[in-house]
Amino acid sequence: MSLPDINTETTTLSVRRTPLWRNVLNYRFYYYLALPALVAFFIFSYVPMFGIIVAFKDVSPFSTVEDILFSPFVGFRWFLRFFRSHYFFQIMRNTIWISFLQLAWGFPAPIILALLINEVRSRAFKRVVQTISYLPHFLSMVVVAGLVMSLLTTQGGLVNQLLMALGREPRMFLGDPRAFRSVLVVTHLWQTVGWGSILYLAAIASIDQEQYEAAYIDGAGRFAQTLHITLPGMANVVVILFIFAVGNLLNAGFERILLLYSPSVYEVADIIDTYVYRTGLIGMQYSFAAAVGLFKSVIAATLLIGTNMLAKRFDYTGIW
Repeated sequence: MSLPDINTETTTLSVRRTPLWRNVLNYRFYYYLALPALVAFFIFSYVPMFGIIVAFKDVSPFSTVEDILFSPFVGFRWFLRFFRSHYFFQIMRNTIWISFLQLAWGFPAPIILALLINEVRSRAFKRVVQTISYLPHFLSMVVVAGLVMSLLTTQGGLVNQLLMALGREPRMFLGDPRAFRSVLVVTHLWQTVGWGSILYLAAIASIDQEQYEAAYIDGAGRFAQTLHITLPGMANVVVILFIFAVGNLLNAGFERILLLYSPSVYEVADIIDTYVYRTGLIGMQYSFAAAVGLFKSVIAATLLIGTNMLAKRFDYTGIW
């Protein structure tokens, strides 16, 4: 029976027992670079979490910080009020359905665009396509909403002009409950598909080119190379972004909906965020709105953790 290598064990233990402060000191310049981002993240993401207590108290618009701190707790009164509200099922249905449509169409679209761009051999054409597809991401949502209204208006809008040229009646897309969700999904797709393809293009670029050469020698065509090399090579990136997408499932696009919707489409477009906006900022029911927002955050965190655990179960790289 051979004895363990004492020197190896000593070295391993010394590495494991390196004090945290010494590691921080050795890599202090990297921490200096990360410090501004960490401070900003703490200020804007953790400090506001103090406001969670508002969801468990009865706070009026004129309450001071002292009133918030020392007012009595009301338990889950506002949560129960939301669950018993006749708006609950309508809001949850709209939020989940709009988010699902945007996920079903918007998640695979950047992957497909990245695969198509990767197959382009002309560098100039590839740059033009990438630039055109990226541009909508940098437009303000107010500008995007204005463009959509101009295109879809019944008074000279391009889309309705085309419909009339084809012998059809003009349609009020933004006031039609049957068409409004489609407008949201198309607008979301147009604005995000180009920017979303950046990470997938980076993942494709990191794949070893020798794999493609070996596959070509074995007689594999472009489609077979994409299916058996490109897609497996970018699988981890796809899974990580899918986890984030599921975590944001209840974020159905507050700004886009707020700027485009009207009371005529509330039944199909009113989501959790717009409901919180109306009841909290307009209706001044701060505690009730905080409870609804906290409920949404808990569901989102549950979806994020569950999807990450599922990805780890199937041996994919998770976010932790």
